[in-house]
Amino acid sequence: MIKTSIVHDAPLPAKPSTDLWGSDAIAAVLHSLDIPYIALNPGASYRGLHDSIVNYLGNRAPQMLLCLHDETAVHIAQGYWKASDRMMASALHSNVGLMHASMPIFNAWCDRTPVLVLGATGPWDAAKRRPWIDWIHTCSDQAALVRNYTKWDNQPGSVAAAAEALVRAAQIAQTAPRGPVYVNLDVTIQEEKIAALPALPDMARHGAPHAAQPAPELIETAARLLSGAKNPVMLAGRCSRSVESWNARVALAEKLNLRVLTHIKLAAAFPTDHRLHAAPPANRLAPAAKQLIAEADVILALDWLDLAGTLKQSYGAQPVTAKIIQVSCDAHNHRGWSMDYQGLPPVDAYLMCEPDAAVPLLLAAVTPRAAGVPAVALPPRPAAPTDTVTLHGVGEALKAALGNIDFCVTRLPLGWNGAYLPFRHPLDYVGFDGGGGVGAGPGITVGAALALKDSGRVPIGLLGDGDFLMGNTAVWTAAHYKIPCLMIVCNNRSYFNDERHQEQIAVKRGRPAENRWIGQRIDDPDIDIAAIARAQGAFAIGPVTEGADLIAAVARGVAAVKAGGVCVIDARVLPGYDAE
Repeated sequence: MIKTSIVHDAPLPAKPSTDLWGSDAIAAVLHSLDIPYIALNPGASYRGLHDSIVNYLGNRAPQMLLCLHDETAVHIAQGYWKASDRMMASALHSNVGLMHASMPIFNAWCDRTPVLVLGATGPWDAAKRRPWIDWIHTCSDQAALVRNYTKWDNQPGSVAAAAEALVRAAQIAQTAPRGPVYVNLDVTIQEEKIAALPALPDMARHGAPHAAQPAPELIETAARLLSGAKNPVMLAGRCSRSVESWNARVALAEKLNLRVLTHIKLAAAFPTDHRLHAAPPANRLAPAAKQLIAEADVILALDWLDLAGTLKQSYGAQPVTAKIIQVSCDAHNHRGWSMDYQGLPPVDAYLMCEPDAAVPLLLAAVTPRAAGVPAVALPPRPAAPTDTVTLHGVGEALKAALGNIDFCVTRLPLGWNGAYLPFRHPLDYVGFDGGGGVGAGPGITVGAALALKDSGRVPIGLLGDGDFLMGNTAVWTAAHYKIPCLMIVCNNRSYFNDERHQEQIAVKRGRPAENRWIGQRIDDPDIDIAAIARAQGAFAIGPVTEGADLIAAVARGVAAVKAGGVCVIDARVLPGYDAE
């Protein structure tokens, strides 16, 4: 793990004192949990904890990251995990902060990302409430706002209970399948004076459990199916950022000579220019990928996103004839409210564990398949135009500017073709937001950049203009804490995905498709995205309107990030998708 060094808002030393407060104990538990950062938008409901982090802990472990919006606070924590496999915390002010941040909590839930979300309320005792403000910021069962998409929640009634709740929350959040948790801290508990700190739990005895191992007989069954297959396929889905596990997946594919597919919505799980990677990562299957799955006799699904939907794309209404090996413990998070669990796939061997636990065992158990598989020959792509800016051109500019520089793509825009930029390392791409909540891209980019600071890897968020405009204040947090990152806003001046939906509806109903732009286009007045970024302390480039200028602009942006800066490029791309 790279130890990052960011700007530290250093507090003045507190005067020596033996006085202790409930929030001091809560802060001490966060410190013991090895929480590196806590992203927050401040609020009086947790002013006690705020003081303890600053004046009791010295604003270290966790260090505060001030955000200009509650949503950003959770998205930064989500991005941090995606690039580091390490959990951080977010703090939200009362019911109003939680309502602001409900969408990024849902993103983290669908993304199976652990975030320790701290809320606050109160005083729960009505006799202690200040007039008006404490009443509107207190509600019964505050966690009910997000209970349907958190793994666990609690509102502890004492300092000792709060300490245990935090430890339990961290354990649950980081146990696969992972997800956000919510601990709501009564302001009275935070601000009560205590005689001494309660004994802190031994964190070595309260960590997340080791990954569950699949039953030996299931490994034997799966290995027999894979070794005897004629046309096996691997669907490499949700996997960790571990290089060792990445290498194990590659070794398994090579030992079995099986084709591999990856998903554009998920983090890189297999080198996309490997001879066995059968098609560029995509949201929907390309015709060649559909045929590959339809002709497969054994499919190894490594925690694949929407396995049933993928099979339906290939088989339609016909029965699935391939033997399916499912490696996933995701069913433990399947609930009644959210349908993010997708359809129910047929399974012949169900290994209820994470892919990282199963793949090394399968690698040792399978018999090599001698059948050769020719390298995938993708059709040549025409050169990107020079008179306009396209997503293809952005991809070409990135390849030219990066050269041999390590990078991490933290977000991709809708319409991106997975062939534009190869992924050869588990940190080359960390996936989408999970829940489709627009506005996540900037915050996730900053969180991933925080995790990658001092690593030599350049974080790059390729954002839609709508995504950037909703979440753009994350730029200030990056600039303030000197967290280098590059945001390329692929700005088509429209909610173009919805334009396509409106066109489809109009055509279906025999109405003018030409009206699809109404209520969708972001122009008149034009928004100066570069000015928005510049106003928050970032280096800004653009608008870039010609492909001939794009390579130089991206090269300047990469250089700015390598020098420690935050850069935003307004790339005025043509509307249109090249992903299908």
